[in-house]
Amino acid sequence: MDASVNKAAKPVQAVGKSLPHDSAHLHVTGTAAYTDDLPEPRDLLHLAVGMSQKPHAKVIGIDLTGVLDSPGVVDVCRASDIPGKNNYGAIVADDPVFADGLVQYVGQPVFAVAATTVDGARKAAQKAIIEYEELEAILDPLSAVEKRSFVLPSETMVRGDPDTALQNAPHRVQRRVSLGGQDQFYLEGHIAMAIPQEDGGLLIYSSTQHPDEVQSMVAHASNRSAKDIVVICRRMGGAFGGKESQAALIAVIAAIAAGKTGQPCKLRLDRDDDMIMTGKRHDFVIDYDAGFDDTGRILGIDFEFASRCGMSADLSGPVNDRTMFHCDNAYYLENVRIVSHRCKTNTVSNTAFRGFGGPQGMFAIEYVIEDIARGQGPAGNSSP
Repeated sequence: MDASVNKAAKPVQAVGKSLPHDSAHLHVTGTAAYTDDLPEPRDLLHLAVGMSQKPHAKVIGIDLTGVLDSPGVVDVCRASDIPGKNNYGAIVADDPVFADGLVQYVGQPVFAVAATTVDGARKAAQKAIIEYEELEAILDPLSAVEKRSFVLPSETMVRGDPDTALQNAPHRVQRRVSLGGQDQFYLEGHIAMAIPQEDGGLLIYSSTQHPDEVQSMVAHASNRSAKDIVVICRRMGGAFGGKESQAALIAVIAAIAAGKTGQPCKLRLDRDDDMIMTGKRHDFVIDYDAGFDDTGRILGIDFEFASRCGMSADLSGPVNDRTMFHCDNAYYLENVRIVSHRCKTNTVSNTAFRGFGGPQGMFAIEYVIEDIARGQGPAGNSSP
C-alpha cells in the first residue's frame, strides 16, 4: 500500500460510540423492502393453506368442490401433487409438506389453494369439507413420557455418583417446575414467492435464516436439481430461530404451486395462521432432586427434562442436547445425572428459538439455587 495513502487515512473511532445499523434509516422511514414489497410479476397467484382442525386423526375424505368453485381460484395442491419427496424435515424426514391421510396437529397443512387475490385464496381455503376419524391425541410432555411417545430417543448424561451423593446429603430439595414456550412473533411473517424460470428452474424469494436448506428442500420436493433452484433472502424481518427450518415449508408450498400452475405463486401467512401453523420455543416440565450441605453447596443432583417437541423432530435433537449442556450454567456439578426426553405430542412441531435450549437448562439450575438459597428444609420433598 502506498505510504502517503496510508498516512492520509483517518482511523474510525468506534469504541464508546453508538453506531447505527446499516439499514436503520430504511426501517424507520418505512422504505426497507421486505419480500412482500417486491414488485409482483405478471399473472402472480396468491396462496392460502387449508389446515387440519384436529390434533390427531385419519383423513377419510376431502371435498374441495367449494374451494375450486370459489371466485378467482385457479388450482389446488395436495400431497399427491408433490413430484418429489413430501418432506421438509432437514435432519429427520418426518415433516410432511401436506398431510397425506393422517393429520398430527391442529394447523397442519392439508392442501393449498391458488387464486388471483389474497382474500380470494383465504376465503376459498375455508370452504373445504374434510372428514376425519379422530385418534387419541397426546398434548403434553408428561402424557408423552407416560406413553413413551418420543420424536427421538431419550438421552442420559452422568458424572460422578449422584445416587450416593444424594443419599448422604444432609439436606435435599425435590421439585417439579414447568417452563412455558414462546412465539417468535417476527416483524415479517413467513412468506415465499416462487417464480418459474427458463428450462425448468425456479427463483425463490424466501424470508429465511437458512437459504441453502430452503434450496435443498425445494429441490427434493419439486424433483429438481439444487442447481435449478435459486433462493434469495434480501431481508428477514426478524426470525429468532422461527425461520431456520420452517421457512422451508412455506417455500416448498409456493414452489409446488408454481410448478403445477406454471405461474408465479406467493404464500404469505397472516399472523393467526402463522402462529397456529409454525413452531415455537420448546416448553418443558423439569423434575429435580438436589442434595446439599449446611452451607448450601450442591453435593449431588438428579435432573429430568421433558420437552414438548410436537409432531416431528425438527431441530429438537440439538435443542434438547443444549439444554443438557447448559443445565450446570456457571456451576460445577460434581455428581449429576441429566435425563432428557424429547416428547412427541400432537401439537405443532417446536423449533429453534434464540438460546436454542440453553435458557431452559439454565432456568432449571437457577431454580435449584434459589430453592437452596431460600433455606428449604432438611431431607424430603419441599413444598412446591
